[in-house]
Amino acid sequence: MASEMRGRHLLGRKIIKVSSKRQITIPIQFFKELDLGSEIECLLEEGRIILQPLHRGPSEFSLEILKDLLAQGYAGDALLEQFEKKGQDIKKATSQMLEEADAMATGKLPSASFDQVFGSED
Repeated sequence: MASEMRGRHLLGRKIIKVSSKRQITIPIQFFKELDLGSEIECLLEEGRIILQPLHRGPSEFSLEILKDLLAQGYAGDALLEQFEKKGQDIKKATSQMLEEADAMATGKLPSASFDQVFGSED
């Protein structure tokens, strides 16, 4: 059932519920059609939430890590081992930062004030 809405060609439309924890379930036909994995990108655009497949390529950050490891003299299997370790360290740190941000957003942890983050102008 294709329809036209706000200048976009829609291939499907579903009304879905939002849980008390702000969670949604993506309809299986949408999930399969877009070949979604375990993560998707969420955008806020002109009063709309857009969910789309996450396309990850090598990031500049990964390249910086690789350059640093090469500069330290790593090569071959040792380079791969250290690169994987650094990647896991980054995932852990990112996960912890997200958990802390979530706790601050829900009031479980206090958040820093503007002055604490940026300093006062005095």
